[in-house]
Order: sequence, then C-alpha cells, then structure tokens
Amino acid sequence: MTFSELGLNEPLLRALQREGYVHPTPIQQQAIPILLQGNDLIGCAQTGTGKTAAFSLPILQLLTRNAAQNAANATRTVRALVLAPTRELAIQIGDNVQAYGRFSQLRSAVIFGGVPAGRQIAHLRQGVDILVATPGRLLDLVNQRVLTLDNIEILVLDEADRMLDMGFIHDINRIMLKLPPQRQTLLFSATMSPEVRAIAAKYMQRPKQVTVQVDKNKQGRIEEVFYFVEKPQKPALLRHLIREYDIKKGIVFTRTKYGADKLAKILSRANIPADAIHGNKTQGQRQRTLDNFRNGRVRILVASDIAARGIDIDDITHVFNYEIPEQPETYVHRIGRTGRAGADGLAVSLCSNEERQLFYSIEQLMHKRIPIIEDHPFVSEVLPATSGTPAPQRAPRRPQGPPQQKRSYHDSRR
Repeated sequence: MTFSELGLNEPLLRALQREGYVHPTPIQQQAIPILLQGNDLIGCAQTGTGKTAAFSLPILQLLTRNAAQNAANATRTVRALVLAPTRELAIQIGDNVQAYGRFSQLRSAVIFGGVPAGRQIAHLRQGVDILVATPGRLLDLVNQRVLTLDNIEILVLDEADRMLDMGFIHDINRIMLKLPPQRQTLLFSATMSPEVRAIAAKYMQRPKQVTVQVDKNKQGRIEEVFYFVEKPQKPALLRHLIREYDIKKGIVFTRTKYGADKLAKILSRANIPADAIHGNKTQGQRQRTLDNFRNGRVRILVASDIAARGIDIDDITHVFNYEIPEQPETYVHRIGRTGRAGADGLAVSLCSNEERQLFYSIEQLMHKRIPIIEDHPFVSEVLPATSGTPAPQRAPRRPQGPPQQKRSYHDSRR
C-alpha cells in the first residue's frame, strides 16, 4: 500500500515524497482512513511505529478545508491541539507537522515550559491553526488570555500513559473543561491502563480503536544482566563496564537530578564524555546535551526518569540502571530506550544489597530470571537468593563470550 491509496490530498503526498516516505506503517494504514471520516480514535502503539504521522496527516487534511477562511480571520485561532508530556516530544511533533504541512496554508506552533514565554506568545499572536503543547505551559497561557481553546476542532492526547505517569491528570481535566464538547478526540498510548481507559471513557465519543503490535522480526533483542555490587563501588564498576563494553552511545539512569549531575561529573573526570539531562536544566541546555549526544560528542547521557521520557534516539546501544527503580514498570520503560529500529541492545543494572527486593520485583514483573554476572572486579559479598520465579538457571558468567567479541550493537542497526 502507498500513501496515495489512503485518500490524502496532493499537497500532503508531495510533502511525504519530499520526506522520502512511500509506504505507510500499519498504524498509519489503519488510523488515517478512520480519522479522515471524523471519528474519535484510540491508538495503542509504541513509539517508533509512525503514530505522529498517523494523526498529523489527517489533521492537516481536515483543517485544510477551511484554511483560507481561517487565514482571512483577523483573530486566527487554534483549531487543532496536540498535548504531549515532554518538551522534547512536543518539539519532535512540531517538526513533523511543519514538514508534512509545508505545502499547505496552515500555521503551527509549539509551546512548552522551561523557557521564557515571550517568543511563544509572539508566535501565537501571529495566528496559529495547529498547536503542539505541554499541559503546564498551555494552561499558563490560557489563564493569561494569550490564547483561547474555544474553537478547537481536533484534540490529540499523545502518549497518554506517560502524561498520567507524570501527574498531568489534573491539568488534562482543566484543559478539557475549556474545550468545546463537539470535537474530534484522538488518544494515543503505548499501554491501555485502567487510568487511560477512564480518560477515554470520560472524554471521547464512540471511539474506534486501533492496536498495533511491534513486529517481532523487526524488533531488536534486548539482553538484560544484573551486577551485584556494594553501593560505594558502583561508580568504579560503571566506569569499568563502559570501557569494557566500548560503549559508543549509552544512557545511565539515576533516581535523582542531583545524582545525575554528580555521576556525569565522575564520568567526565574519568575521561568518559558524559553529560546529565534532567528537569532543572533549561530547554537550551537540554537541547544542546541531546544534540551532543546524537552527534557523538557525548558518549554517555546520564538521565533522570522524567527527563528521559520523550527522548527518541534509535541507535542507543546500552542502557544502565545505575540505581534500580522503585517501580518495576519504570525498569521496562528504561530498558526500552535500547534495542530499537531493528538493532540489538544491552540493559545493565547495578544492584546493591539494599536494592535486592527491587530486583525480585522486576523478575516477577518480567516473568523470568535475569542473569547475574559474577565475574567482575567489584562483586558483592552477598548475592541474592532465588526469588522463586520459575525460569532457567542463572548464568554465573557473562553470556556469549567477552564483550569485545560480542558487543557489536552499534554496528547492527539496519
């Protein structure tokens, strides 16, 4: 199937051709016709499946019908609103909307917190059709009467599960009260938790549902290993493993912003190019860090959990859990940053004796035993007893040979 078979108009097809896109992904094939018919939609899909185009293209086509009329209006108002949980994700969506809409008369803008609002306000006052926003900054500007949501025709809740995880439920409810009841509502989420379903039931009208599973043949394999180590020895073990695995691009997760800064300095002093990313950094600092990470000037990104949400980089070869997350579901989100775009990845967790119970919780959630590597210079005196989870026997040594022979994940991306 090609995009031309989905009923998209000529300006959109020309933009897609400019981007080099010919064949729609499964979620695009299923969602675009439903949305062009004006239906509400629940899309259950992981990041990387093409969901941004799945909702951006229909929005651009649906709004084009009255684009000229809205452009002539002196008070050109926002007609489509996309809510995203993080500024990084909002920027990515905004870039895609601009690329797909380059041959239309529609205007788009992105607003998010962490930066002065002046430039964003000036952009809004020039007139915007499609607005991509994080919830907090959107409410701030609405309350300042900089913009109104009275004319919203289409609403998108992107990565709804993450927004709820990050505590945006109250902001979402406040925003919903300011929207017209007659609108088309789109909700996209990687998981369909009871909380996400409750949002859909409350705010959507007879939604269609599309679920797209990741193709196992195109999905990278994530190998998981645990190292048990005394807490004071974690920095030394981390430095040892980064060098041993010859990591070109990896993320290290900490629980706190202070911990991320401290660890990035420790690695940098050891001549390992590293930088921290967390919520206390300005948007400019965060963007520079991500740019340096993408182009290889920084090999290791040390991140807090919330800061890492929305980072969409395919060629991350390794993920380290420097501190074991208190919620086992967070472990799943963390390790999912590697093994993308068909490449394999390695998830390494450094677990102190105080974190043993968290290790058991992760095994129970994953329904498997995770190998414990015991042949390292900083092995803990006390290794965990069995958690009782039925699974194959533990591997006492590093699986499949030495890392210089085995770890070629940065060369395996298709």
